[in-house]
Amino acid sequence: MKRQAILAALCLLAGCERGMHQMYDQPRYERGDEAPLFADGVAERQAPPGSVATTGAEAMPEPPAITEALLERGRERYTIYCTPCHGAGGDGDGMVVQRGFPRPPSYHVKRLRDADDRHIYDVITHGWGVMYPYADRVSPADRQAIVAYIRALQFSRHAPVDRLEAADLARLRDLPDAGGRR
Repeated sequence: MKRQAILAALCLLAGCERGMHQMYDQPRYERGDEAPLFADGVAERQAPPGSVATTGAEAMPEPPAITEALLERGRERYTIYCTPCHGAGGDGDGMVVQRGFPRPPSYHVKRLRDADDRHIYDVITHGWGVMYPYADRVSPADRQAIVAYIRALQFSRHAPVDRLEAADLARLRDLPDAGGRR
């Protein structure tokens, strides 16, 4: 009796699984398809009165002035939301990467240094590849602050020598070179 109950339960579960796939893989109409469901026979429907068309793209706020406070806010938000994958320096070596998660690109590659701010803002907003979208977690103003901080990270490694202060150049000269010499 017990064996029959287990067999019946397994059969029911198998049927549920098939039903679930049917729910996920429902047929849908494409633009221009015929649809006998509607009186006019056309699948494409007019938008309801009063609806507002959108492109799906969120307007990016005006870029804020780069201030110490903005960069500090960007650093804080970056540390919370970005460091686990991208790492503290933006190299793509965060803790989850060290645990086997796919490595994101370094912010220091030419492609991302050359990308406009909108690209970085949109990736934070909508995600990219395996990166989850953060629009519901990070406000537009904080996304702007993160973009500014990422730009500061990039600049910190790729600053043109002619834009450095004399004191910074002197400190660079005092650093050991790759061979460990002064």
